[in-house]
Amino acid sequence: CREVTAQFPGIFIIALSTFNQGSYISRMIENGASGYVLKNASKEELMQAIETAAQGKQFLSFEAAVMIRKNEEKEIILTRREKEVLALVSDGMTNGEIAEKLFIGITTVISHRKNILEKFKVNNTAGLIKKAYEGGYID
Repeated sequence: CREVTAQFPGIFIIALSTFNQGSYISRMIENGASGYVLKNASKEELMQAIETAAQGKQFLSFEAAVMIRKNEEKEIILTRREKEVLALVSDGMTNGEIAEKLFIGITTVISHRKNILEKFKVNNTAGLIKKAYEGGYID
């Protein structure tokens, strides 16, 4: 969106997507989209989005607005080191590999992982990766 709106300043972009995850919606809006509508939207809702964008205002479908609100309410604050550990966990690294890469002890890695699991309210790595991806914490 950013590149298109920079090249064509008068253009309005409305995202039409099947993704209703708050992280996707937020990223589109942050990158300059004038609106976000789910593909299951009615013809009327799509027309409303176009008219709203043409007036220079932002339009979010009801479902998109709800998802953004949920995403904001559930924002999880991670320390810099927790973000690093999470990224390496998502890359499939073991505790030992993470410790070596970050020049910290294995017990410190385990402690960071425990804190991250608690913050995401999950019990295992699979649940963590799923929630972290859905929340936009990892790609």
